[in-house]
Amino acid sequence: MKITVIAVGKIKEKFYTEALSEYSKRLSKYIKLDVIEVADEKTPDQASEREVAQILEKEAQRILAKLPSGAYVIPLAIEGKMLSSEGLSEKLAELGLQGDSHVAFIIGGSLGLADSVLEKADFKLSFSKMTFPHQLMRVILLEQVYRAMRIMRNEPYHK
Repeated sequence: MKITVIAVGKIKEKFYTEALSEYSKRLSKYIKLDVIEVADEKTPDQASEREVAQILEKEAQRILAKLPSGAYVIPLAIEGKMLSSEGLSEKLAELGLQGDSHVAFIIGGSLGLADSVLEKADFKLSFSKMTFPHQLMRVILLEQVYRAMRIMRNEPYHK
């Protein structure tokens, strides 16, 4: 299975880069992982709705330009479906059995994702009704994909 993560913004904090590096290394045993960062737009203080929409659309154009052809698209969105770790494992296993061997997860920036990105979704995934920093969300996603791979193979993983 190949997993592509398309994420808005760069990771600057060392503790995030170290965690991402560790999970990327762990995942290399199970999948081919490709992480693509696209530039985020600066959001002015007190941005108007119009400015927010323009920023989201600029980021969306960058995301959509990097979306792999034929991939099963899963944007992370608050309004998406929440799954347990076992549920995510089942979902990824099911996709593999259906022949969807390339999955693209999309993580938006601080403003979220434009409708034009969400419309490309084959499945919308929510980790919580809470909002998380997009840098931390990248770590959480990789950890959960790693956990899903371990569950899929009946390998032990701390609970």
